[in-house]
Amino acid sequence: MTTALCRDSEYEPKLPLNQFYPYIRCGLCCGFLINATTITECLHTFCKSCIVKHFYNSNKCPTCTIVVHETQPFYHIRPDRQLQDIVYKMIPFLEDSEKKQMANFYKKRGAQTPKEVTTSAPSRCKKQKKDCTQQYIFSIPPELDLSLLLEFVGAEEGINSYKPLERPYVRVSSDATIRHVELFIRKKMELSPTCQVDVVCGDHLLDQYQSLKDVQNAVGSQALEDGLLVLHFGLVLSCLS
Repeated sequence: MTTALCRDSEYEPKLPLNQFYPYIRCGLCCGFLINATTITECLHTFCKSCIVKHFYNSNKCPTCTIVVHETQPFYHIRPDRQLQDIVYKMIPFLEDSEKKQMANFYKKRGAQTPKEVTTSAPSRCKKQKKDCTQQYIFSIPPELDLSLLLEFVGAEEGINSYKPLERPYVRVSSDATIRHVELFIRKKMELSPTCQVDVVCGDHLLDQYQSLKDVQNAVGSQALEDGLLVLHFGLVLSCLS
């Protein structure tokens, strides 16, 4: 049995690094991510310095062009230390190279070098202590454990008064119900009471009182797209109108 396992491991496919470029490179500078920073509205990630510079001239995501915030897009970005740690593991020289550049930057300007720049990177092979591991956890509140993609499929004839849903990406609790999703859509699209929201996942028309956790368990992997739970919704005239 041991011999068989060893033979299997010898034939594990090895993928070239460039196949991972779309996930570990910044869409603005095209370099490997440094201080990876994620837009919470759409979950697209860039170098921190790149996205900060971008927001001085635009309040839209460079990748999907949604409006991050009308006046304060900086409130909707978060450090993604988990992704940054993955990048450093895949590109071993990158972290040391970045720290050397930062140290030279402060030295040339006669400024004191921050402690985190001079501190050596912890060994990737050794087990890290619990208190050290915390710095690599993405800083999204643990209760918001599910990412949604809300895709609008259209409105019934006769429904014309509604705003477009500018932010289809939402981070929510898996205990939230379809009713909560409907209320969110109603508020963002400014729907009238005569308009009904039908929410579908896969081939299933969802009940208002189903939790998102139950929906994901019932539909399975076909409901997911890049780790997002995909919900399609349409607008129809209410039977009560």
